[in-house]
Amino acid sequence: MNIMLYIATFAILGIIALMLQRVVEGPTVFDRMNAIGVISADSLLLVVIFGYLDKRADMYVDIAIAYAVLGFVGSLILAKFIGGNKL
Repeated sequence: MNIMLYIATFAILGIIALMLQRVVEGPTVFDRMNAIGVISADSLLLVVIFGYLDKRADMYVDIAIAYAVLGFVGSLILAKFIGGNKL
């Protein structure tokens, strides 16, 4: 079971690397924002996997929830900044 988690971890790290390329080379701002959202979701998954491997999933899930809330608020702020002051 742990071997599968390690393989999943490396696959997720590969996806994060590809999304970092999209953040740098993205043709539009919306592609960059989408890539940042994917990186945020994948890093949440990595935190939970690390917690399972460390046998302290409860602590790491709490950290992942806090990180998700901060990522959501950050996405809202970034969208408001890009979209202007329209309501």
